[in-house]
Amino acid sequence: MNVRKIARRAQAGFTLIELMIVVAIIGILAAVALPAYQDYTVRARVSEAMVLASAAKTLVGENAANAASDLTLGFDSASVSSTKNVSSMSIDSAGAITVITTAAAGSVTLKLTPTSGGNVLAANQTPSGQIQWKCTTDSSKFKYVPSECRNT
Repeated sequence: MNVRKIARRAQAGFTLIELMIVVAIIGILAAVALPAYQDYTVRARVSEAMVLASAAKTLVGENAANAASDLTLGFDSASVSSTKNVSSMSIDSAGAITVITTAAAGSVTLKLTPTSGGNVLAANQTPSGQIQWKCTTDSSKFKYVPSECRNT
């Protein structure tokens, strides 16, 4: 008879307090993980802007290397269609690329500025050295942008 009582007790399952502890732990983990997950989702969406800008960087680099009369030669802002994450992209006369993301991607504005030998690129001039890109953004958006764009 003692064996039957022990067997019934072993099959009783979890106590209420054990279940409450597990639920509390899951709640704490969810409270920490969800905001981090949302930030990483926005960061992934901002990376699309960097990918789109890479094609424009190549265009500006080729035009500068060929001493073109216009660094935006071959770029048509009207042909750049907005996506779910990027609302617009433009290139100014000095070759600086500005990409603006949508609200889903944190409404971030990225500005990529090219320099060569410490000087800003200019039309009709061949760069004096390798073209380097400096990425800047609003300081309130640092958590969404790649580390190279966190200008301090």
